[in-house]
Amino acid sequence: MGVIAATTAFTVAPLLAAPPATALPSAAADPVPAALPTDGSVPPPGANDWNCTPTADHPRAVVLVHGTYSNQDAWNAMSPALKAEGFCVFTLNYGKDLSSVAGRIPGYFATADIAESAGQLAVFVDRVLAATGTGKVDIVAHSQGGPMSRQYLRFNGGTNPDDPGLNKVLHLITISGTNHGTTVSGLAALIAGDQSADDLVEPVVGQAAMQQLAGSRFITHLNAGGDTRPGVHYTAIGDKADLVSTPPAATFLTAGPGATVRNVWVQSLCPGDTTRHGRMPFDPAAIFIVLATLSPGYAETHHVACPAPGTSSLPMPMPMPPHVPGR
Repeated sequence: MGVIAATTAFTVAPLLAAPPATALPSAAADPVPAALPTDGSVPPPGANDWNCTPTADHPRAVVLVHGTYSNQDAWNAMSPALKAEGFCVFTLNYGKDLSSVAGRIPGYFATADIAESAGQLAVFVDRVLAATGTGKVDIVAHSQGGPMSRQYLRFNGGTNPDDPGLNKVLHLITISGTNHGTTVSGLAALIAGDQSADDLVEPVVGQAAMQQLAGSRFITHLNAGGDTRPGVHYTAIGDKADLVSTPPAATFLTAGPGATVRNVWVQSLCPGDTTRHGRMPFDPAAIFIVLATLSPGYAETHHVACPAPGTSSLPMPMPMPPHVPGR
């Protein structure tokens, strides 16, 4: 396969990583009023009440971090579910970069350098801490949001290695996070070691997509000191049917000193679950695991409503500009 053909095949796969910016919530989510924009410019239901005061039962705010080519709309189901349980919930859009084809699509965020995005998360978390008057938050992150949040924990002030008690994050929950990079179901091999292919692909898919490939310099640097930081409790939610964050088990983490890790498949709750990667923030099993992790006793008083059997795990096509190479 020639470089152009390989590049064309590769560019399609990352653009399938998240639902379209115009996607509506799943049936389980509260409907979004028709008058609201669907480009992520408006926080999801229940989010970004800057007067919210954490309670004794839920003493930390929850920050929701979307993935590549996504935006705050990814949390149209998770946010109201957390709010209904009494959490203060906050969301942001990050990583807008107009230098790539994907980054210029309205509503497509998280295409910029992941380290730069981690700096944006640091500013946002500090704003949440100041507004809520608390010392820590919990983070729930989808796809790229996983390694981006871990970048924040390690390099942007999210944790304090000298005194973990001063960490700004207690729980990090990743949902299909590309924590160890992704092979994109093997398509990444089409450009492996080919700088000319890299040079063709990145202006289309954006820097962040390339940084998430297995073996990238970003992933290697992020994980060089281990997967975890002392004082943080990690939950990594995986999906055996994932075709974007692959192999699916690469999303899981290994605990280092002073940290705890729980790795869990959504199929451990819903054996027939085949929710596709981009819809994982809407997956009932994923939402249940998040609530059970952050709200003690939740699992004893609630049950998960599993998705209907036979739901396709294949991502839906994304809108692509007509001038993408190879189209």
